[in-house]
Amino acid sequence: MSVPKYDEMFNVLLQALHELGGSASVQEMLDKVAEILKLTDRDINEVHRGNRTKLDYRLAWTRNYLKRYGLLENSSRGVWALTAKGLQVKTVDKDEVNRTVKKYDINHDTAELSDDSDHDLKVSESWREEMLDMIKKLPPDVFERLCQRILREAGFIEVKVEGRSGDGGIDGRGIVRLGGFVSFRIIFQCKRYQGSVTSQEIREFKGTMSGRADKGLFITTGNFTRDAKQEANRDGSTPIDLIDGRDLTEKMKELRLGIKLKTEEVVTVDQEWFSNF
Repeated sequence: MSVPKYDEMFNVLLQALHELGGSASVQEMLDKVAEILKLTDRDINEVHRGNRTKLDYRLAWTRNYLKRYGLLENSSRGVWALTAKGLQVKTVDKDEVNRTVKKYDINHDTAELSDDSDHDLKVSESWREEMLDMIKKLPPDVFERLCQRILREAGFIEVKVEGRSGDGGIDGRGIVRLGGFVSFRIIFQCKRYQGSVTSQEIREFKGTMSGRADKGLFITTGNFTRDAKQEANRDGSTPIDLIDGRDLTEKMKELRLGIKLKTEEVVTVDQEWFSNF
């Protein structure tokens, strides 16, 4: 089936969050909703505009509506959770949700969302698409150095880029040290992709790193097919952590790399302070 409209996924998202224990990251929600709807990889990876898939775009609207309806909340770390009210609700009437949300949002355009919609989400993610566009324009060796910088900023040590050595597809290696005692050898590969990384590419990467590292890391500006995700954690082989375009931009935002954040000063009067005189 094709990706449903945002309001046709209200109950699907509620079901997904209940099955996930009441909270989830955006990626966990995407995966669970796709599983419930039995979407194909082609459906999941269909692009809406720019670097964003149709599923990701419409599900963002679904979350936005259910949040304003009082069933969802989200933290600064990107985790979404059912509210106390949401925990008690398994299904909603989509027309009631639409009416309620639009009633209290006088600036909302009441036109139905469509493939050609130019609406912006309340929490704009235009910066993410802009960042991915810039990253995709980087020469391969510059992109490898960017990944090296990100890993160093994230706490990796002895990070070396080897992409030009012809070492079987390995772009670099590094070490993760936990608590100053335990170390893990990591081999990473970084690809500037527009589309999806397949399970075949994950298998090939595993073949090159077999016996040479404790874990693998595959970084891409695109995304991963479901088979690729399953292959990355297949029993009996070295596990690989997957970083897609969304994860990459989120990590750069977290590390304050390549972005400028504007903060607004909010001043309130401390009435209690004056009462002490």
